[in-house]
Amino acid sequence: MSTAATVVWLARHGESQANAGLPSPSHDSITLTARGHAQAVELARRIDHRPDLLVVSPFVRARQTAAPICERWPQAPVETWAIEEFSYLDPARCRDTTVEMRRPWAAAYWQRADPHHVDGPGAESFAQFLARLQAFRRKLLERGGFVVAVGHGQFFRACLWTEVHGFATTPEAMAAWRAAEIATPMANGEIIEWIPARNLH
Repeated sequence: MSTAATVVWLARHGESQANAGLPSPSHDSITLTARGHAQAVELARRIDHRPDLLVVSPFVRARQTAAPICERWPQAPVETWAIEEFSYLDPARCRDTTVEMRRPWAAAYWQRADPHHVDGPGAESFAQFLARLQAFRRKLLERGGFVVAVGHGQFFRACLWTEVHGFATTPEAMAAWRAAEIATPMANGEIIEWIPARNLH
């Protein structure tokens, strides 16, 4: 594990077609709106020193958001990590639907409160989501330095929540995280600084 201090800027992607209320062809191929591209340019402007590492979600909207950062800091190494959004609903069922259309399915998922439930092929359980969060945190501490991560609001809010509450895969923890995530959503183009603790209690 690196002895260098680890400072992470968690940057949510710009406004996407789904954020604007439009149908999503698939959860990973959603693109930015014109406003989202402008937010990406502004986000890059706010990163005023070269990252030691730029980590990007594999989803299209995150890669589009990261592009202006890569242009501004071409010497910064770029890596794609598994920090994609928490896709807890069956992607096939969600194809070409809007956020409003998916709302009842999302409500049913969270009311079920089963951390190990998988909604369908390509979806992940809450327990699997927490495992990805743990892996992300571990890799960050191994690398150290100033890291900019470009990804998704739910994933990044969960980074901060688990820093305080841990990684319990219980119905109670699942419900508590969902309540916190709804109460404090991350805005498109928002940056949150996070310094992960080396040891969680």
